[in-house]
Amino acid sequence: MLLADFGTSYVKLLDTAAGEPRLLATKDAVGITADVATGHNSLKRAKRSVNELTALAKGGGVLIAEDSYTLLDCGSRDIKFVRFEQGRVKDMGWNTECGASMGFTIELLARYYHLDYRTMTVPRRSFSVTCGVLGMSHIFDAVIEGASEAEAVARFIKGIALNAFVFAGSPEKLYLSGGLCDNPLFIQSFPGQVIPLGRFVLLTGLRALTAENGVFAP
Repeated sequence: MLLADFGTSYVKLLDTAAGEPRLLATKDAVGITADVATGHNSLKRAKRSVNELTALAKGGGVLIAEDSYTLLDCGSRDIKFVRFEQGRVKDMGWNTECGASMGFTIELLARYYHLDYRTMTVPRRSFSVTCGVLGMSHIFDAVIEGASEAEAVARFIKGIALNAFVFAGSPEKLYLSGGLCDNPLFIQSFPGQVIPLGRFVLLTGLRALTAENGVFAP
């Protein structure tokens, strides 16, 4: 059985017979139809579609050995979170405006300015960023005023991280899902403790949900 998370920039796939998930650029995943999927393209590209918050919550339940926690998913074009208290969903949210093209913009900036987020340090100051696309104007203004490109981008990323942190309820400890788990600068820009779970949390949720419903035998 083929499970998929059809994201804006990347598609995550899991063949349950093979066992290991794989990652493809969305532009290279043409013609793939999944048995069960989540993501904004799942209605068109899967036999069964599962809501992303449902998959995120289930994946968190599998991967996190706590009854109370907040799990934030930072995607290419939006952000979403689920908060559990004593094993039950207490709150959840989905933001396509404040998180607009956040992950996509961060990746685009690295390519354009030839930056390596693994070697950059968190700046003292940040920009007030409420949208990944519109917030880029802060970078251009800062560079014109004399800041280095790396410093300006780092302030932008810190602003995005702070915005996402507030959106998730400003928890003392935050679990993180999505491709930005591979971005040390982004993770270090959050206040408090951040625990990255990787790109495949929603796939983990899909596998658990389909197994529970008897769709396939693991």
